[in-house]
Amino acid sequence: MKNLFRKFLYAGIVILFSGILSCKHEIPEIPDVPVPVAGGEQTCSADTVYFQNKVLPLLNSSCAMSGCHDAVTRKEGINLSTYERIMATGGIVPGNPSGSKLYKAIIKTGSERMPPPPAAAFTAAQKDIIYKWILQGAKNNACNDCDTTAFTYNASIVPIINTYCKGCHNPTSLGGGIDLSTYAGVQTIAGNGKLLGSITHASGYIAMPQGGSMLSDCRITQIKKWINAGALNN
Repeated sequence: MKNLFRKFLYAGIVILFSGILSCKHEIPEIPDVPVPVAGGEQTCSADTVYFQNKVLPLLNSSCAMSGCHDAVTRKEGINLSTYERIMATGGIVPGNPSGSKLYKAIIKTGSERMPPPPAAAFTAAQKDIIYKWILQGAKNNACNDCDTTAFTYNASIVPIINTYCKGCHNPTSLGGGIDLSTYAGVQTIAGNGKLLGSITHASGYIAMPQGGSMLSDCRITQIKKWINAGALNN
């Protein structure tokens, strides 16, 4: 009787540990609960940081990449690809940046910071964007900050590249071997058709921003106009 009990006990322990080991590296999927975007048509306020305009593109470009915190990899269970996932897994405490895991991660230094080396660290201005957004309640908000009549390189194109593209295409993270940290790099893909083909999701090109939403019609129009005008460094 004792031997039979021991066999059942041993079998139970084996099954228990097998289950634990088989699930050890699985990251549970967190279902999205859609949160409506507040605004979008109103003119942007200089005092407000808008999630859809500034925060999401920055995180998609620098953090929600393959192998890190995209919807597929979800490294350490963190998915920074959408507002819902950021709020569910990023440790955001609305109104309290210093108590939010996401903000604490981007202000760390050395090997512990995010994005991790050799990727470029967030600039002071980018850290400030995350800080102010959380301080203002971490809302899923948006505004109209685009003007199709403005399409000079330095005033209009550079901000688009820096927000949506540069995180994956810089000297320390040469996605596709492309560096968009300089005018020369941007001019090259503007001239060979890759820039326009990618942002319009044309057949034969890799859709960009990769893993993120397609650029707005207004921003695509700005880039088209700039290219058609000669892709000048103006």
